[in-house]
Amino acid sequence: MEIEAAVLRSTDAPFTLETAQLAEPGPGQILVEVHGVGFCHTDLLPRTPGFAATLPIVAGHEGAGIVRALGPGVTGIDSGTHVLMSFDSCGGCGKCLTGHPSYCSSFWPRNMPNHSAGTHDPIRDMQDNPVSSRWFGQSSFATHALATIRNVVPIDPRLDLTLVGPLGCSMQTGAGAILNSLAVQAGSSVVVLGTGSVGLAAVMAARVAGATTIVAVDRNTERLAMAERLGATDTMEAGVDLGRMLRKATRGGADYALDTTGISEVIAEGIAGLCSTGVIGLVSAPKTDLLLPAATLARGKTVTGILEGDAVPQRLIPDLIELWQQSRFPFDELVQTYPLSHINDAERDMISGKTIKPVLVPAR
Repeated sequence: MEIEAAVLRSTDAPFTLETAQLAEPGPGQILVEVHGVGFCHTDLLPRTPGFAATLPIVAGHEGAGIVRALGPGVTGIDSGTHVLMSFDSCGGCGKCLTGHPSYCSSFWPRNMPNHSAGTHDPIRDMQDNPVSSRWFGQSSFATHALATIRNVVPIDPRLDLTLVGPLGCSMQTGAGAILNSLAVQAGSSVVVLGTGSVGLAAVMAARVAGATTIVAVDRNTERLAMAERLGATDTMEAGVDLGRMLRKATRGGADYALDTTGISEVIAEGIAGLCSTGVIGLVSAPKTDLLLPAATLARGKTVTGILEGDAVPQRLIPDLIELWQQSRFPFDELVQTYPLSHINDAERDMISGKTIKPVLVPAR
């Protein structure tokens, strides 16, 4: 079928809105008509020279829309169902079967497309050349996307599909890191390093978890003000001697910290701001080697990597929607919508910090 898609053809080029051909859903696949898709910093990874995903590519992995067709063998969902799309997983490996699909044994080939490796690409441009697709199991910077039963979450048809897409990744990652991976306890202290969409989701989740001290750290004063509105009890600008400042703000050291920056120096200060037996989670791989003084972990501190908030999307996303409807997880305050044709404006505004969470809306 003919679709419109935002295609990235080189690491330093703008996205181009192109007409393309999308294959019909194959065995186990679902065709989703996209009504809104969040723009996440992860969607910038294909701009990294040498990155695993092959260009040209259709990115986008926070899609929301309506199921329009089912491939052979698909059961448990009907055409016309409203869905959110999240990451893909196999459902049958040990990690999937024990409730950890973000650590699926085939996570990377399922979510990082690479047609040079011989994988099938369901999108072809108008010159019949392959375009990398199924980015995080969807490639939803388009009017339509292919997904599977594993990476769609049915939702109430009364919900605004141009709003809810970010729950499929950034909001899920930040909230899941707090509620699942770190399992923040009531009455505890939490530090959130970085207040983009993931960090602000973590702030909201920490309040839901009952943390009594929530410290948000950033260089952007407007985002720190937003963090205060969403539940942070303290805010501070990142700078020299951050670890000491965090220990002071948390009265001896934080029980938990979450880094969303990927900046090694900030991570090291976050570790320094932990109490004995404190835990820091990293949702973004450090951009450079993380070097720590030899005695840093001697007091029982833990450093752990976190992928997709250790979430089962079909469980966490409905919980986040319910919290939002109770006004306890107001993620909609972070969203700004753009037409899909304005994707380059959305990218610029996200990078500059003008917009926390852009959502792209394909023309209908």
